[in-house]
Amino acid sequence: MRVIDGKIPAVGMRIMKSAIGIWLCYVVQKLRGNTGIVFYSQLAVLWCIQPYVKDSLKNGIQRGIGTAIGAFYGFLVGLFIIAVIYTTVLVHKKNASYFSSVVFLSIVVNHIADVNPFIFVWNRIVDTLIGIVLGVGINMFRIPYRKQKDILFVSGIDDTLIDEHEQISAYSMIELNRMLGDGAKFTVSTMRTPASVIDSLRGIHWMLPLIVMDGAALYDMNEHNYLKTVPLKANLVFKLKEFFKEQEQNCFLNILIGGTLIISHGELTTETEKSIYRELGQSPYRNFVKKDLSEEGEVLYFMSVGAKEKMDFLYEALKQKEYFDNLKILYYPSTTYEGQMYLKIYDRNATKENMIEYLKKYTNVKKTITFGSIEGKYDITIHRNENDAVARILKKVYEPYFFMK
Repeated sequence: MRVIDGKIPAVGMRIMKSAIGIWLCYVVQKLRGNTGIVFYSQLAVLWCIQPYVKDSLKNGIQRGIGTAIGAFYGFLVGLFIIAVIYTTVLVHKKNASYFSSVVFLSIVVNHIADVNPFIFVWNRIVDTLIGIVLGVGINMFRIPYRKQKDILFVSGIDDTLIDEHEQISAYSMIELNRMLGDGAKFTVSTMRTPASVIDSLRGIHWMLPLIVMDGAALYDMNEHNYLKTVPLKANLVFKLKEFFKEQEQNCFLNILIGGTLIISHGELTTETEKSIYRELGQSPYRNFVKKDLSEEGEVLYFMSVGAKEKMDFLYEALKQKEYFDNLKILYYPSTTYEGQMYLKIYDRNATKENMIEYLKKYTNVKKTITFGSIEGKYDITIHRNENDAVARILKKVYEPYFFMK
């Protein structure tokens, strides 16, 4: 975790659980009359405290099997380390070989001369099992809560879920994955294309499709395909192509052909267009083609970029067209190219709101809660550099404690 703008990250739940586990090991040690070695119980606790419960159980089993195998061979003494490791192979627990070897060596090297090495072997097994039980139990324990599975949660991405490096934090990833696996209906809505969010949102176990291209499509991150699209109608595509041709302005057409998004374009004449092609074209998820393919698939939107004076003129000219009311237009300044403006043109029905309504029917829910960075536009406003706020707030709303309304 990084310190952002002087803010020190809060102590996480995994750290707190680890501390509780260490303390409980001492308590159990006292209850056992100070027999055994508490150190081994504590090692097992730390090994079993994991971000996900399934990992805690897996590590506990792995630690237990490794300890048992190592203790068995350590007591027999006469066999070699190769036999220890090979046994983990035979029982299909290769990941336990390290622990088996550690236990074996601790007996052979440190306790073979003991009066009764069997006592050490027995205590080592018991101490480890105590740590496993405590670690897994602590990791699984949660205060009783209610799950709000009848709410669709939709979050923005930029200045909301990802940081300035376009990455989601470890805390948010762990908490979101836990809640998604638990049944939370959570997704994101963005102006970006799938190619632009795949890397940033990698690691999230999405259960619902993502709203992409400002509502022009729903994208399944698991199957990497489009579940629903709202393309521009053929007659509008024809008229828009004629408009840009008359204005001698190049544009990029985002076209879905056979499940693949193709970026069709004409001659690149400005430095900004060439730069966009060079930078975005490096992604294996983007396919630029210098050819008009608008009749080969669904045109999801037009994009044009240029100097403000020229783009202002184009925008005003477009507003005079008789088909203007059938379009949804986004016109905004570039944050990458100084003095340049973006003009994006979609079908009027290609909206985030329509896609959210579709998802509500798809998930059979009636209520939605939205997260975003624009004050007053969303149910919950997330401020800049508060990228963990979505996960924290979602956790409170999705799974409130049973005594909270």
